[in-house]
Amino acid sequence: MNSDLPKVLHHVAAAPLLHHALSLAQALEPSRIVTVTGHGGEAVAASATAFNEAVETVVQDPQLGTAHAVAQAAPLLADAPGEAIVLYADTPLIREDTLRAMLDARTRHAVVILGFHARDPGRYGRLLTEGDQLLAIREFKDATEAERSITLCNSGVVCAEARLLFSLISEVKNDNAAGEYYLTDIVELARQRGLSAGVVLCDEAETLGVNTRHQLAEAEAAFQARARAQALENGVTLTAPETVFFALDTWIGRDAIIGPNVLFGPGVTIESGAEIKGFCHLEGCHISRGATVGPFARLRPGAELAEDVHVGNFVEIKNAILDEGVKVGHLTYLGDAHVGEFTNIGAGTVTCNYDGVMKHRTTIGKRAFIGSDTMLVAPVTVGDGALTASGSVITEDVPADAIAIGRARQVTKPGLASRMFEKLKSIKAEKAKGH
Repeated sequence: MNSDLPKVLHHVAAAPLLHHALSLAQALEPSRIVTVTGHGGEAVAASATAFNEAVETVVQDPQLGTAHAVAQAAPLLADAPGEAIVLYADTPLIREDTLRAMLDARTRHAVVILGFHARDPGRYGRLLTEGDQLLAIREFKDATEAERSITLCNSGVVCAEARLLFSLISEVKNDNAAGEYYLTDIVELARQRGLSAGVVLCDEAETLGVNTRHQLAEAEAAFQARARAQALENGVTLTAPETVFFALDTWIGRDAIIGPNVLFGPGVTIESGAEIKGFCHLEGCHISRGATVGPFARLRPGAELAEDVHVGNFVEIKNAILDEGVKVGHLTYLGDAHVGEFTNIGAGTVTCNYDGVMKHRTTIGKRAFIGSDTMLVAPVTVGDGALTASGSVITEDVPADAIAIGRARQVTKPGLASRMFEKLKSIKAEKAKGH
């Protein structure tokens, strides 16, 4: 990857590659998830537990091959009942249905391997089969020319009963061209015990592994194509699908409308019937039924929009709750705030929530009217039905039904503008002569 960052912490769909594997694993509702770390292990372990505190981590040091890696989980799982699946943190596109097919195949085989037919098999391990039986997996370095001509390849994903998996791994040797302990050797070891091994096939695109920046970009493109197709199938309108970018955990309800050039960061939920207009950036927010956002709006973490809220162009909302029917038309920042139902926020309003050291909260009541260009200096409260005059700086609480005016009195000087301009023009002319 030509990077200081561990490979599995590079992002696809606004999430580390590692989180794609963990999300896939979590979808199967396993009793335990164990992440084996190597290079950059501390950062990888921190990312795993950030995804889910229940994820356990173990360290592989030194790295002596794939069987050796899985063996590091043996102290945690070797005596665990049930099935074990081995996934790879740099393979972000495998589907839940594929893993469920592997679990189903376990009723017929003791060991199940995920395979695919490769257009260019390259250096993949080859699957040697006879009928529906998997005889062996031959790593490229150890394969004969005849075996290298096989296009059925190994993805690396394995499913087996947990106790059997670790029992087989304990017998793996490293007498091969690489001097490593290959997880793939468990197939022949199982057959030596008279046990059956089989293959579940998936599309080659699912097995895309990320080892370069080019492959990272390919994975991003493949994920987005899949996410867009799924959204359309689920009843979401995408007016320009190729311009919308989803995050790993984006959730959008049926009959929502997503305009062009919308970018989703992590943690976005959009309920049915909401509309996100073009060129919006959303992250860590919840948008309720009937709400409209944008164009050119930014919702940051902690933004909560209730039903029928309207957020217009060039509005930014962060860590703020907008109750039903609130209108924030344009050119506004609301941070660390709670706005009551059916309140109108005028253009240019800012909640001044940061004093240089700490954040403070603004509370605005129901059916209030915040005049354009109001600066609300937090902590401050504006009561139900209150009004702030345009251009006001509000530093004190405003009672319900009150009008607050926090601006200097206007002074008008008749004729002064023309005299001032004439004077300035004269000064400019004199300066020009001097040059």
